[in-house]
Amino acid sequence: MERKTIAAPLDDSVAESLRCGDPCLITGRILTARDKAHDRIRQMLAKGEQLPFELKGELLYYVGPTPAKEGMVIGAAGPTTSSRMDPFSEMILSLGIKGMMGKGKRDNTTRELLVKHKAVYFSSIGGAGAYLSKKIKSSRVIAFEDLGPEAVFELHVEDFPAVVAIDIYGGDIYE
Repeated sequence: MERKTIAAPLDDSVAESLRCGDPCLITGRILTARDKAHDRIRQMLAKGEQLPFELKGELLYYVGPTPAKEGMVIGAAGPTTSSRMDPFSEMILSLGIKGMMGKGKRDNTTRELLVKHKAVYFSSIGGAGAYLSKKIKSSRVIAFEDLGPEAVFELHVEDFPAVVAIDIYGGDIYE
């Protein structure tokens, strides 16, 4: 199967064109967010505070990168287990994200929410953080620096490998 080259951030036409099982190479800007960042977003929204970044159309990568070694853009940057973010799926999808990326199965509620919000869940390569870091061309913290590796980073990636695990039609590679 031929890999699809897609640009990030994502738009509706890209999300509509992808099907469960499609291998992809992602190029462009993606944001990172893990458990602590999701919880911080939840807290800010509960207080009526404005987020320090826009999420509409974004692709969120569930990763907590290790510190960069000298001469490197970023340290190891492999995906974390996505199911830990399932409790935040409704909140984060309602903010307009178009994609999530991590590793592993998602719960039924998240799959239904992906269909409702026409967003895609990508699975990347677990255990390959050093390899994946070579696909990241720039990295900078854009929010929640106090969270260390769980801060929100803006990454610019080139030919970042992933597979469509859940498409906007409810197709699920894990089912």
